Amino acid sequence: MSDFQQKSWRILIVTDAWYPQVDGVVRTLDTIGGELRQMGHDVHFITPDLFRSMPCPTYPEIRLAFLPGRLLSRMIDGMQPCVVHVATEGPLGLAARNYCIKRKLPFTTSFHTRFPEYIQARAHIPARWFYPVISWFHNAAACTMVATDTLRDDLASKGFKKLGLWGRGVDVELFKPREKSFLPDARPILLYVGRVAVEKNIADFLDLDAPGSKVVVGDGPQLASLKRKYPNVRFVGSKSGEELARYYAAADVFVFPSRTDTFGNVVLEALASGVPVAAYPVPGPKDVLQGQPVGVLNEDLGYAVREALKISPDACRAFALSQSWRASAEQFLSHVVPFETTWPAHSEQAIKRPFAKTS
Repeated sequence: MSDFQQKSWRILIVTDAWYPQVDGVVRTLDTIGGELRQMGHDVHFITPDLFRSMPCPTYPEIRLAFLPGRLLSRMIDGMQPCVVHVATEGPLGLAARNYCIKRKLPFTTSFHTRFPEYIQARAHIPARWFYPVISWFHNAAACTMVATDTLRDDLASKGFKKLGLWGRGVDVELFKPREKSFLPDARPILLYVGRVAVEKNIADFLDLDAPGSKVVVGDGPQLASLKRKYPNVRFVGSKSGEELARYYAAADVFVFPSRTDTFGNVVLEALASGVPVAAYPVPGPKDVLQGQPVGVLNEDLGYAVREALKISPDACRAFALSQSWRASAEQFLSHVVPFETTWPAHSEQAIKRPFAKTS
């Protein structure tokens, strides 16, 4: 372990994605915050709930901070971090980026979401138009962390510089094999967990001509319309903790229809639960599965489901046990850049304003 990782640092993570929104980005940041604290670091978050905010267009459950620059600056001055990590490209991320550049402080970023592809899926505007802006945002950082080698190579081809690998982990104590009786549906049970949104390509899962039952866990802008269109599918809404873990474990195969996810934490959670995976052969699931016989990747998603049902649950569990959040946290630390600076005196407003922390 490096000398830096052996020390205790005050780490600030700025993110536009936070609760009550629940997705892979939020869960990753929350979990990493907890791991870093267990390692002895003082971790704080600046999140949208600390600001006046507005709903994101087409994503009302996502709140965007409104003109956060001045208040964010006072917060950072008041907290006096040793490390700044900017997790997202939204209003808070941009304000934190500008703060660090103005004061000549090193900072890191992370690339979690293919927003250009999401915009293309929703508005039919070519994704390539947006990548110059996204790369401009990240290239000011000392390092941009990405989840997989495939994503790193793809972003490098789009003009991103100083890319570093930051893998993901899974909570194998929470997500584990359990009794299948939690779900009484006809078997085999095909499960999807994630946002119910067009960019997740969920319709490919729902349209599958497959025996058994389909269960969807998650919320999102398409939920109401898909409930009407697919009355034979069980939509249970967003779940978390033990209840979410029971849904995973009760399934027979996990179907991941997305073609745009940069990783897919849900794939690891399913495998930890002893549930094989069916997905398309695209970056994200390919990087998670690493060529191991714990899932089936095929352009024919129905074929992938049928073949995945033949996979041993024990093999899925054994693979997931090799993935740890502690290793992910140590990899995160290897990329951040600590700094020393002369901070201004704490302002009363900065001291009184609370900081969001992981639970």
